[in-house]
Amino acid sequence: MDPSSFVHSAVVLLVVAAAAVALFRRFGLGSILGLLVAGVLIGPHFPGPSITSHVDDLRHFTELGVVLLLFVIGLEMHPRRLWEMRRTLFGLGSAQILITAAVLTLYFRPSLDNWPVALLMGLALALSSTALVMQTLYEQQEVATRHGQMAFSILLMQDLAVVPMIAFLPLFAGAGPLPAGEALWRQAAVVAGMLAVVVLAGRVLVPRVLDWLARQYNREAFFLTTLAAVLLAAWAMEEAGMSMALGAFLMGMLLSGSRYSVQIQASVEPHKGLLMSLFFVAVGMSVDLGVLLEAPVTFAVHLAALLLIKVALIYRLCLWFGTARAVALRVAFQLGQAGEFGFVLFGAAKALGIIDDRTFVLAVAVISLSMLATPLLTRLGNRLAGDAADDVDEHFHYGPAPAAGNQDGPRVVIAGYGRVGHTIGTILSSHGIDYIAFDPNPALVSKWREEGYPVYYGDIGDPHLLEAARVERADLVVLTIDDPQAAVEATRLIRARSPQVSIVARARDLVACDALNRAGATRAFPEAVEASLKLAAETLNALGISEDETDHMLTDARGKDYALVRSELEVLASVPKPRAEAGAKPDGPA
Repeated sequence: MDPSSFVHSAVVLLVVAAAAVALFRRFGLGSILGLLVAGVLIGPHFPGPSITSHVDDLRHFTELGVVLLLFVIGLEMHPRRLWEMRRTLFGLGSAQILITAAVLTLYFRPSLDNWPVALLMGLALALSSTALVMQTLYEQQEVATRHGQMAFSILLMQDLAVVPMIAFLPLFAGAGPLPAGEALWRQAAVVAGMLAVVVLAGRVLVPRVLDWLARQYNREAFFLTTLAAVLLAAWAMEEAGMSMALGAFLMGMLLSGSRYSVQIQASVEPHKGLLMSLFFVAVGMSVDLGVLLEAPVTFAVHLAALLLIKVALIYRLCLWFGTARAVALRVAFQLGQAGEFGFVLFGAAKALGIIDDRTFVLAVAVISLSMLATPLLTRLGNRLAGDAADDVDEHFHYGPAPAAGNQDGPRVVIAGYGRVGHTIGTILSSHGIDYIAFDPNPALVSKWREEGYPVYYGDIGDPHLLEAARVERADLVVLTIDDPQAAVEATRLIRARSPQVSIVARARDLVACDALNRAGATRAFPEAVEASLKLAAETLNALGISEDETDHMLTDARGKDYALVRSELEVLASVPKPRAEAGAKPDGPA
């Protein structure tokens, strides 16, 4: 590829995407719709500059963003929680696929050549967009809500259903039950073997490698190993005939209990965001405006029928499974579109000669435009749901927060879990207060986790770690970091991201205390001064001074930002240090 051509395409893509996202967010329409529209504008089917005509290749590459998205979601989804979702996952998810596919098949049969093609259309369009829905839920922090949980269950079951759909495509072509040499037992053996590879890597191999790299303080290799593990799981599931996203989700779920889970998420998050943005641009580029112009009425009828059928059926099924009306409305409108796996199924069907070029182009256009309409459908669903009395959005527990009590996350985040941090954590636990702690020393983290403390590997100065740990939800951040400069930078970063969070910091002296206060700390406590005051209080008590008078003395000394102590220290600092004669030692300490 010509470097100048690549740079020109990159500039066009970034300028158009940035402008579209800024404009659409300005009017409250969301960044995803802006990215989809940007893709339409720079796509090969729109008059004007186009960055590439190889849209399928670009979309296949950017599907790595979907893989990373499902990996991050897996990190936040403990296996125990997945088991609790089994009724929704297998019951509601299976019913949605089968019933929606049946109704869509009946709808498309009059306009298509035969029943197999109509059935293929029904099955493929019954699937929704995992990438689009989960990214929307993730951006709006709704993955842990009741409607987010239900939508995720249905989407996960749809990902599982892709496997038999692809496996039985030859039946639609009349090529027999299965291709030669692909016996059922062999397929089952491949699936079992690849699952074993993913489980072994996620449970044993990857955690040990990450632990070794963390002890070497090798962050670059730490990230590359994480990425390699995700791609290994994705490749293994693809080799088994399953979706890459499903493999990434399994790897994330296996690593969710690791002490490195939050740092892993922090490492992957920025790359996931970039690839997901490119994915939505690629989907927008897939919209063939020529198909709309050839038969606009037919296309509009098919698109409207798809959205209405899916929204109505999903809404009714959710109600049958005992879901509140408002939650059912949100789920139905979020899952009303067709999904990216439709591109895969229709592409394979075209290669096998099951559908012709015109049907393929029409199906791809319907999928793309339905995804383009999703942000608007989601807003409509939320508006219809409103603040209904039966809509109680209970959150389930996921992510790095400890298992006790508070389901919305820990009340306190402790940065640095040495002697001081551990003392604070112990006191918080004795009062039943949830907390989570981070420390960059993997050996220290391993020691405390073995004793059952909620300590995770990570550097609190990493902005992506703050996002992964959801620091903005905490009531208080306690900084016990030894490095004064690192503490100041962390304070400044936390304050910029979370203005409402209280920050209490440990400082070595008054100079460090002032720096922390300027950086945005709510309170900073100079250790040397506090130790001196405590020693002075004990001295007064030993001389018979009452505790009330001693406490009053300490209050006066701490008042007005240690004003009394500062004046005394300034006098001491102004006294020149004695110069010792050669070979002699000074009388006092240096």
